[in-house]
Amino acid sequence: MAAVMAAPQLAPRPIAAWTAPVPFVNMIETSDNRPALKQLQQSAPAARTRKERPCDGCRKRKSKCVLQESRRCVLCEFHKQECTFVEKAQPRKRKLDDGSYADVAGKKSPVVGPDDANGTAEHSQGPASVSRIATATAPVRKPFAVDESLSLQRHRHCKLLGHTTSLDASLISLGKFNDKNETQSRLGTLRQVNGTEYFSIHDDADVPIPDDEARALADIELVVGQHGSALIDIYFRNVHPSYPVIQKNAFLDRHRHGDRQFNPPLLAAMYLLALSWWDSDPTLSSYPKPDMVRLEYIAISSLTVAMQRPKMSAVQAGLLLLQRAKSSTWTLTVQLVALAQDIGLHLDCSDWSIPPWEGRLRKRLAWALYMQDKWSALMHGRPSHINAVDWAVPAPTHEDFDESLLSPSTSTREDPDLEALMSKGRTIFMQMISLTSIMADVCETFYSQTAKTEFQRAGPYATQLVLNRAKPVQIRLKDWFARLPPECKMDHHTTTTTTTSTTTPATRQLSSTGYLHLAYFATEITIHRRIIQTLDPSPFTTPTATPPNSTVPKIDPYLLNICRSAAKTRLISAMDFINRLTPSHLAAFWFFPSAANFALIGTFGALLMASSPGREEAGFYARRLGELRWSLGVCCRRAEWIGSAVGGLEGCGEMLGGLGEKPEGGVGVGSVGAREKRKGRESFGRIELDEVEEEEVEEEDESVDYGVGEVMEIDGWSPPCGLRNIAHFIWKSVKLSGNSSSNSASSLGP
Repeated sequence: MAAVMAAPQLAPRPIAAWTAPVPFVNMIETSDNRPALKQLQQSAPAARTRKERPCDGCRKRKSKCVLQESRRCVLCEFHKQECTFVEKAQPRKRKLDDGSYADVAGKKSPVVGPDDANGTAEHSQGPASVSRIATATAPVRKPFAVDESLSLQRHRHCKLLGHTTSLDASLISLGKFNDKNETQSRLGTLRQVNGTEYFSIHDDADVPIPDDEARALADIELVVGQHGSALIDIYFRNVHPSYPVIQKNAFLDRHRHGDRQFNPPLLAAMYLLALSWWDSDPTLSSYPKPDMVRLEYIAISSLTVAMQRPKMSAVQAGLLLLQRAKSSTWTLTVQLVALAQDIGLHLDCSDWSIPPWEGRLRKRLAWALYMQDKWSALMHGRPSHINAVDWAVPAPTHEDFDESLLSPSTSTREDPDLEALMSKGRTIFMQMISLTSIMADVCETFYSQTAKTEFQRAGPYATQLVLNRAKPVQIRLKDWFARLPPECKMDHHTTTTTTTSTTTPATRQLSSTGYLHLAYFATEITIHRRIIQTLDPSPFTTPTATPPNSTVPKIDPYLLNICRSAAKTRLISAMDFINRLTPSHLAAFWFFPSAANFALIGTFGALLMASSPGREEAGFYARRLGELRWSLGVCCRRAEWIGSAVGGLEGCGEMLGGLGEKPEGGVGVGSVGAREKRKGRESFGRIELDEVEEEEVEEEDESVDYGVGEVMEIDGWSPPCGLRNIAHFIWKSVKLSGNSSSNSASSLGP
């Protein structure tokens, strides 16, 4: 019997860890409280010396010679030719009046030899001498930090090779890899980042698209004029602390070395967001404001071209553009998700052979895209495109927000005031990630197609099914709110101790905690919205008598009272939050779904009004909607983007005009009739309702008996005691969190 031989296993190829080619110098100097960008621009790059001459090929082509760590320039590597420094420079020629050319013998800078300790000039006498000097003192030019990265290189882009493609990882590992973990094949350059993940590397010049980046950059600079530096400063002061999707030092590294070949849509998006604070800047406000419509058109059109070369800069540009209220489109979000998957942002890069700063940036950028996808799905009522089973990015920590290009110990500390803003901003960013994960589970639990089908099948028992699923999510929300750090509270403000020429009292105390708390209320409302929708639908229409022989169980009045009381408490808490917003909140950076979240509060109030079982309760919500309309109108004076929420609320008012007449009384929110007295008439939409006066809402809510010992039996159907316990728990959680949020904002004043 022949012996069975075991097939040899293809072990993953060990890869070399990434090491920095040359030490980087920290790009930010804050000894004198000047803006970082202006400070870098004042330190102009040193003039190029003779030893930094271009290579022979670039000199013939009269092209810019960009040297890499391997001492081979980008163009020579692209043309697959040898990069040498042997040939002499051709003498310059000057055109004479008769059309002929004459040689111009200019002064030559001596080439400093390595053996000349005193710095004396060593003139080359022939090719051998030139070759010896070039070999001994090869041009050493510090590469930009982005050129050492995987997904931010200026002249190359990468694409992830999935495990189901025609290229198998075990076969790729058989190739010959260099010190950069790259191997050449008939399919191009392949780069290994860990034991199982590979990327294909492509030159930007290989992509057959119009190379109009230079024209786009020129158009951008034409729009912003001389104010580009000031706008970049505003961006890093007001946007970057709360939305850190850019590696600040890597961006400023290119400014210091005079490189202005930035990604056009990214630069335009940064300018667009910074223009929101144009009028509050004492220097810029005296100049005409740049054309934002033109700038946004350039950004969107150039982003379409940039997406053909997948890079992190394109994802950054798209995310920044989506932070503008008018740019929040579902289509662009979907494109960014696909682009991010193309460069592997959905994977864990902790053990990849890439620069550490790029790994930190990839993690922050991935979670920013995660939040963009989830909140866009909530805004538009669409399914999310990021699935938990394919998401491997670990949650960020405080170390992932380090801006240094090397180790944190080698970086110069930021200005204390800016460091305080950065610390608060990164905490809010991480708390928003945690809240987004809960919100994503809420949408999947209550609004997915599978969940809606199950609720429809449950029929009259849908409320019981919804309440059973709501309790675990409500517990997570309660714990999240209880564990908020002090700097994330509404009454926490970051004050500065210094004053610069570009800061004002309004901008020094901006607080972005508003969008975090608004997102919390939107998540709570999304849960209660589903609960209200599953209650008895008869209040939406004219009441009709139930057939005497009907077997359909009626809604328990106690359960109805509990659910609607919890919803009312949540609506009042959300409205109180809006009334407590201060100019420092409204003038700060707000996450893109904030306008839709404001509108969601109005939609929830309109839903409660439409589903009210009686005329008095409907009147109560009509007055609350009127108050909400006034509060949002006041906020619009300092934050114009809230105007879309006002328009949505007015649209709800028009729809409520078609609501039928409500009956007198009715079983609804407990003690509404006892708390209110009729005093006149007012209207919301086209329905005239009795005006009533609210008296001590919070105290009377607590006096209502919400015991769970008694089980009511209606028409032979007895709701389980556990269901009442769940409803009571949800109401109590809302009550506690509502009081906590109100108390935390009580010191802010109206």
